[in-house]
Amino acid sequence: MRAELQQAPTAARRKSITASPAFVYVLVSPLFLILLAYVIYPLFETFVASIKIDEAITWKNYIRFFSLEHTANLEALWNSIYISVLSVITCGIVGVAMAFLLERYEFPGRKILSVLALVPMALPPLIGVLSFTFLYGESGIIPRAIKELFGLAQVPFSLKGIWGVVVVHTFTMYTYFFMTATAAIKGLDPSLEEAAASLGANRFTVWRRIILPMLTPAMVASSLLVFMISMASYTAPLIFGIDRTMTMQIYLSRTNGDLDMAATQSTILSIVSVAFLLIMRWYQGARNYQNLSKGVSVHRTEIKSKAGRYTTIVLSFIGTVILMLPILVLVLISFSVDGTWTVQILPPEYTLSHYMDLFTDSKTWRPILNSLQLSAIAVIGIIIFGVAAAYAMVRLKFRGKTLLDVLIMLPWALPGTVVAINLIAAFSEPNAFSFGQVLIGTFWIIPLAYFVRHLPLVFRSTSATLMQMDPSVEEAARNLGASWWYSFRRVVFPMAWGGILAGTLLAFVQCIGEFVASILIFTPKTTPLSVAVFQRMYSNEFGTACAYGVLQIVVIIIVLFISRKLTGDKAGTAV
Repeated sequence: MRAELQQAPTAARRKSITASPAFVYVLVSPLFLILLAYVIYPLFETFVASIKIDEAITWKNYIRFFSLEHTANLEALWNSIYISVLSVITCGIVGVAMAFLLERYEFPGRKILSVLALVPMALPPLIGVLSFTFLYGESGIIPRAIKELFGLAQVPFSLKGIWGVVVVHTFTMYTYFFMTATAAIKGLDPSLEEAAASLGANRFTVWRRIILPMLTPAMVASSLLVFMISMASYTAPLIFGIDRTMTMQIYLSRTNGDLDMAATQSTILSIVSVAFLLIMRWYQGARNYQNLSKGVSVHRTEIKSKAGRYTTIVLSFIGTVILMLPILVLVLISFSVDGTWTVQILPPEYTLSHYMDLFTDSKTWRPILNSLQLSAIAVIGIIIFGVAAAYAMVRLKFRGKTLLDVLIMLPWALPGTVVAINLIAAFSEPNAFSFGQVLIGTFWIIPLAYFVRHLPLVFRSTSATLMQMDPSVEEAARNLGASWWYSFRRVVFPMAWGGILAGTLLAFVQCIGEFVASILIFTPKTTPLSVAVFQRMYSNEFGTACAYGVLQIVVIIIVLFISRKLTGDKAGTAV
């Protein structure tokens, strides 16, 4: 009896502590601490490294960057912005046009095109560039085939320069516009278009005044993603001969030991990326795009004319070939014998040894194991932090919610090159946040980079799921005497499991394919799969490089299929 009386005040005291308004700050303070340690502190250290030379504060690096005498950095900044803006425009045109075509019209080949339209998502950035090089580069299969077929002295065309980069970006990134625009078009009310048409508006006016404004939120979100990924692009400029981009300049400065200039370039690239984020958010918030009508979508319009149907059949076939060729050529070359493919149109000799080596040769298997280990460790941290942050944002009331949201999404606005340079600047020396250890050159720096870079995926997908859940279910459990931890573990977590798992799978895929950050911080012992692909390609081991690529594609296709099953039509929104 006395023991029960002693337990009662203890339980009451514990309940009073958790019910205190200040208790929420005890819960969210670790979240802010982690963001301070691994997002803000590295960003600040990079800025300090850019203005600190020989223990003195100076702006020499920034003066040198904007100097008109040596314009390499200014050209790199202009090229990066130019390529990114062009990529946003071309991806927007292709993605929105395909979404509108496949959602509004019924024609032969529509269903297969709807499936294949997401194929480029299975191509990691590095692998996508490789496939386009093998297909359309100066010594690519298609230019060589046309040259031989027509007896030409030179290949008639080849992808190179800025437009080569833009073409690759368009093919590999239009899916972001396609997915978000598809979801938005499904929610459009056709009665608005009919009303505009009945008032005398032509099709162009309906597009400009009705459809495009309603698609603006989806297009802004996609524009941000494409712009950030384009700014972070490293492989495409490298392979297509564009030395003057910001990511290339950062890499060159880093490898040449000019760390203070690398920090300066990273700081300026961060400012440009965050500025674009703010401009797009401002543009989105400048007008109201809410649909207040109550109409429902109509069925797809069937193309009935004979000429129209034949045209769509031919175009659908061409579209299917274009979408499948990059993956098919990777599969083909993955069976080729290294060193035998020189001037021939197609590889002359084939073997199964590359796939056997993937799982039997320790040298070949090691990067795969490294990627799985590094990605798994990063994803565990992403799940713990992402779910906790999402729960705090959706369920708890505290000051600083907007700040928490901005800090979590900030790394998504930063190119992978910048994230890597930030971590190099912050953890090249022992400090409290690294527990007195130097992290650069160790196993742990890569999972940390993956964690910072891909945290928003789990955070966003979990937040979206929690917003759809009725909070009264959790409140009922608490009213019946369940502790906060018990109700979270037995009620909230199982109900949010689909969103958590979808974000986790996508984060895992992104970690496995991460190349831009990895290339700056890997060591020979921690070489991940993406870097191994790059190294094999430059050693002219194309078969092994493509076998790695096919393995990555298979993993990504499986993960995308599972995440789509879990989230249905909302899979694109989670991305």
